[in-house]
Amino acid sequence: MDRSPARLNLEHLKKQAKELIRLYRRQAPEALARFRHTLPVAAGRSDTEIAALNLRLHDAQSCVARDLGFASWQDLRRYVEAQSPPGKSKDERVLRWLQLVYEGDTGGTTNRAHPRVAARMLAEDPDLAADDPYIACAIGDEDKVRQAAADDPAWVNRPGGPLKLPPLVAVTHSSLLKIPEFCARLHRCARLLLRVGADPNQHISSRWPPGSLSEPDDSNPLSALYGAAGRNHDLELTKLLLEAGANPDDNESLYHSLEAFVTTSVLLEHGARIAGTNAMYKVLDGENVAALELLLRHGGDPNEPAGNAPLTECGSPLMWAIRRRRSRRCIATLLDAGANPSITTPNGLTAYRFALQFGLTDVADLLRQRTGAEALPDDERFVAACASGDEREARRIQAERPDLPGALSAQQLRLLPELAAAGDGAGVRLMVRLGWPITARGGDWDASALNHAVFRGDAGLTRFLLEHGARWTEQHGFGDNASGSLSWASCNEPVEGGDWAGCAQALLDHGMPRAIPDHDDPEWILIGGRKKMFSDDVREVLLGEIA
Repeated sequence: MDRSPARLNLEHLKKQAKELIRLYRRQAPEALARFRHTLPVAAGRSDTEIAALNLRLHDAQSCVARDLGFASWQDLRRYVEAQSPPGKSKDERVLRWLQLVYEGDTGGTTNRAHPRVAARMLAEDPDLAADDPYIACAIGDEDKVRQAAADDPAWVNRPGGPLKLPPLVAVTHSSLLKIPEFCARLHRCARLLLRVGADPNQHISSRWPPGSLSEPDDSNPLSALYGAAGRNHDLELTKLLLEAGANPDDNESLYHSLEAFVTTSVLLEHGARIAGTNAMYKVLDGENVAALELLLRHGGDPNEPAGNAPLTECGSPLMWAIRRRRSRRCIATLLDAGANPSITTPNGLTAYRFALQFGLTDVADLLRQRTGAEALPDDERFVAACASGDEREARRIQAERPDLPGALSAQQLRLLPELAAAGDGAGVRLMVRLGWPITARGGDWDASALNHAVFRGDAGLTRFLLEHGARWTEQHGFGDNASGSLSWASCNEPVEGGDWAGCAQALLDHGMPRAIPDHDDPEWILIGGRKKMFSDDVREVLLGEIA
């Protein structure tokens, strides 16, 4: 295969992948052998075993990418897209490359950084970084940075370059910090800049929408520290900045440090403020008791009031932890630190009753030990039985109260989409079988259970909901329907291992119209007259191109 960058064409590569998957579906020996040689999941397997894997287009795309030396199809795609068309200027080529080096909030796009792709492009075209000291900061070229600082001492605090970045921000936000051969170089550049007078509190304004590269959002400053601690999660660089005087209270670093839990401790050791950052809520989005304990040891308030939606729907860290279906151990940690077990939601539910509403019987038992038993009305006992998967109890209550679930409050009905958003397929199925209104909306983005199932790539639950009356036209809080949920999720893969192609087939089987190509823009397709973009394997299903 020709590996020359100049010869790579995305449409040709897509056709290669489609041909490979067609041959695989016919069990052609050459296709099975190629998967065995290239795809890790097929390595060492027999032809029969590989055929039984039910590989899809994205697997074929992975083969094509790996054959060309890329770790993933996404990397290959971004690489090809970043190549400037003939006739474009070097400035345009450099800008495309920098938008691979930096996240969208720095580079002025809505895309993620792709450091592996950026590093490969630089290796193939070193001229990308020639003669610009700001780009030298992005790649860790210490000699050029030293020369620029010597020529003009004020340069170290002056924004510039294609992305209008101050030098230290250009270093700390560079995603090349995640590439081993660049990391030490970038660290040396940061030390050099600080030594010759760079302000450790350098910052830019966000270029993420509604901001842009030409008109940044001044209401959302992004510090050099945030690049190190919250974006790249680089402990050594974070320490360097803090010891040089960087302010840990920048409204971003502590909150985002919890996504990797690498730099959180050093931020707190240097006085990072917890109150008002939503860190006490962010830490409860996942099951990380060690991080929670760390925040509490440094003064985190287990009763910190919620400041914004959707947190205000719960009102306190304890209630948010319950909504996020955290473990008994996590809840006990909050309670032992002083979380009020008698607190209520804004709608008046106690923590005990709220835990039962989410089927967390072990958490409810813990809370009952702290507050005493509470008598529950029929509707709440019914909801608790459904959420915990106790079908026998739910049907017993329903036999006594045939008006359930119809008599439930709007807030109680939101539990169906809440459980779908949490991936609790068993709870959702039970509720639907017991007559729960299938179009009820809820969750962080006010969506129906179908939208949440599609978003998660849960093809089995998607099909179940459609078989029980859900419709693809059900709206969500971003003003679109299940086809929009499928579009965003298939392109961004928010859940590892999601089957968005299976979701697409289920939607087609239950009334969603087949897509048609948009001849004005081949990257997009039309569903119900609306333009949308999908991953290639989902697009293949929607267009009916599977052979």
